[in-house]
Amino acid sequence: MSAQRWLVGFNAVSGALTHDPERVSEVLLVSGREDRRARELVALSEVHGIPVIRLPRAELDRRLPRLKHQGAAARYQSAELMDEKALFDHLERCAEPLLLVLDHLEDPRNFGACLRTAEAAGVAAVIFPKDRAADLTPVARKAAAGSAERVVLARVTNLARTLERLKGAG
Repeated sequence: MSAQRWLVGFNAVSGALTHDPERVSEVLLVSGREDRRARELVALSEVHGIPVIRLPRAELDRRLPRLKHQGAAARYQSAELMDEKALFDHLERCAEPLLLVLDHLEDPRNFGACLRTAEAAGVAAVIFPKDRAADLTPVARKAAAGSAERVVLARVTNLARTLERLKGAG
């Protein structure tokens, strides 16, 4: 089941509005911000019929405690992460897939940075374990600067077993 989450930061919100607008239900912007980045978010939102709600910074801070939103946030219906079966189905459709496997990566900012790099490198899928790993939190999504919405993510139960299956598949 997919979950509704907050995306925070201009890059993450812009990425979602550009690549996944059907998953964005509303955009929050701090009142009085009329710079280029804010105008771009408003324009993208209008193109897709997504409401933009302007709030005082204090109200945005209250709604999104402990998140560094930079004055922009979006309510986002995140896609489900692939499991091992869906991952192998996906990889069957890839000619020579480049994969990124993350193990024991616990810092969400580092996770987001890895997703940015994975997208830039053309990775077919990012594979990470369910346990002892950073989750795809708003902090990780912000650090990913929109890449979390554009790369294939697979969260697997047993990373060692998945690696053995990948090895066996060549």
